[in-house]
Amino acid sequence: MTSLLVRPNEPDTQGKVLEVTPASAGWDHVGFRVHKLTQGQQIEGNTGNREHCLVLLSGRASVTSGEHRWEDIGERMDIFEKVPPYAVYLPDGVEFSVDATTDMELAVCSAPGHGNHEPRLIAPHQIKQSTRGGGTNTRHIQDILPETEPADSLLVVEVYTPAGNWSSYPPHKHDVDNLPEESILEETYYHRLNPSQGFAFQRVYTDDRSLDETMAVENGCCVMVPRGYHPVGAPHGYELYYLNVMAGPKRQWKFQNDPAHEWIVRQ
Repeated sequence: MTSLLVRPNEPDTQGKVLEVTPASAGWDHVGFRVHKLTQGQQIEGNTGNREHCLVLLSGRASVTSGEHRWEDIGERMDIFEKVPPYAVYLPDGVEFSVDATTDMELAVCSAPGHGNHEPRLIAPHQIKQSTRGGGTNTRHIQDILPETEPADSLLVVEVYTPAGNWSSYPPHKHDVDNLPEESILEETYYHRLNPSQGFAFQRVYTDDRSLDETMAVENGCCVMVPRGYHPVGAPHGYELYYLNVMAGPKRQWKFQNDPAHEWIVRQ
């Protein structure tokens, strides 16, 4: 098993099934974890020196942070309903709690924060939906926390890739500080498959192939992308969802396609 692939575990006492930290990933910015909570279960935390984006992947919950409380939020009971989720942005240095009002799945995305923003609800109607690509390169985007919305470091987006299609394709990378052409962003991919017994493939590779890993990802797996190109392919019969979390020294998403495959977008 490659070191870039993180598989889920059975829920711990906090419902946590998966976690990536800067220490475990060997990088500086992105943190990511997933909790599967049963109705009535509560988790509490402190954001510390990191801003957080809590994404209600499925189910409903009440979220509290100081004087802010969002009661029984959540509309999407299954990820593959494809409606935009509810999310909550939290700055660094605040306490928070999540009370599951139904069984639910929660993604906790984090990155360095600088105290510049207030806690806020991100409602489904605020999330921009778009479609990229064409043919078997078509995929559908829901921008939860894009760079046009306030945050210090975090970028959060979810993508639906139809069965048989490619995504994050042609292969692109964002690992060089060369703005405005390219920015440095670490990234995680949290994968879900429909039907759930499915699988997909993700490759992470650099120009010199000093990093070149190809992974079979299953439902609930996470792939870490420290650098390099990172295309994804969904086999026939299995629809692929992934939640991306990105962060780096500058909060800008500027990427470069693999020159060998650039011709695909120039047709």
